[in-house]
Amino acid sequence: MDVSKTYTLNLAPRIVFGVGTAQQVGVEVRALGVSHGLVVTDGGLVQTDVPGIVTASLDAAGVKWTLFGEVEPNPSILTVEKGLALYHAQGCDGLIAVGGGSPMDAAKAIGFLASNGGSMRDYFAGKKVERPLPPLVAIPTTCGTGSEVTQFAVITDTETHFKLGIGSPFNLPKVALVDPSLLVKLPSRMVASTGMDALCHAIESYTSLLAQPVSDAFSLHAIQMIGRHLRTAVANGNLTDLTGMAMASLLAGMAFNNTRTTLDHAMSHAVTGHTGVPHGIANAILVPHTMEFNLIGSPEKHGDIAAALGEDTDGLSVMDAARAAVDAVQELADEVGIPHTLREVGVTEAHLEALADDAMKSGGIVLNPRRPTRQDVLALYKKALG
Repeated sequence: MDVSKTYTLNLAPRIVFGVGTAQQVGVEVRALGVSHGLVVTDGGLVQTDVPGIVTASLDAAGVKWTLFGEVEPNPSILTVEKGLALYHAQGCDGLIAVGGGSPMDAAKAIGFLASNGGSMRDYFAGKKVERPLPPLVAIPTTCGTGSEVTQFAVITDTETHFKLGIGSPFNLPKVALVDPSLLVKLPSRMVASTGMDALCHAIESYTSLLAQPVSDAFSLHAIQMIGRHLRTAVANGNLTDLTGMAMASLLAGMAFNNTRTTLDHAMSHAVTGHTGVPHGIANAILVPHTMEFNLIGSPEKHGDIAAALGEDTDGLSVMDAARAAVDAVQELADEVGIPHTLREVGVTEAHLEALADDAMKSGGIVLNPRRPTRQDVLALYKKALG
């Protein structure tokens, strides 16, 4: 450990983890003083019984609620502002986010607009979140985002196709209810893509220039758990492995809440913003390429990643152990059905220049263990295109 450094750790909100914890939401929301909550979710979940679990608990606790179920993947400025209008029109004083990263990020954005004022475009132009949000309880239904324990809200400007991560400690939910039983009906392709997203969070956090001992512990344990549980969670959706994946996602979120993400997310955000490719898929296709690029910037840490994924690195040189991490991640992605190239998911050569421009605007670029140029990023896109 570097004795010359000072470490600052931003801890996550109050976390309640375990099967059935989503049914506690009414009690938690009432304890926060909320009388009328806006339940923020997406159109797919509205068709399931998950929102009903939440609203039944709110009813039992005597908390009024209004459902906003219009959040799309990669939530847009327009969607956030529609949610804000409903929040005000119904006289809401709190938020309950139910779903993956998109509903949770949208709920955070609705919250900071409600308490800080301005429009979403003001925040894209640099306005800061400087006042606390209304009470927010987050209930994740995927095993990848980690948004239930992070200070970031990622919103898309559909006019420019740019995705912006708006970060502030005030964006943290007050309570995260992590209920693995909500993942049981998650399609295997979603387990795969969101699980790989969690792996990318952990890898990028572990190799970030802001990494620190506590975030390293979270990251490495998350990597180990994903290596142990993701394959079987995808294969048969059993509760034991989904519970492991829910915990791994939580740990990875706690890690990158302190370190941010780096090159892989910078590049994947541009892909999703311009093409609509699901976030976890974009991350998973790109990560072997970004890891390979980063090897010379953090070879020892990549060797640790290989070992955490179960690779035998005894007797290998530092660089050979690091390369084993790239191979292990690519093998895992292949085994859980991630497409191999960007071309397979609709990206073309015509997209690449704009993607490189937007990736270079990300704050994660300067935290990457190897500083990339625009030419480097463009070359990585071309390689991943296939």
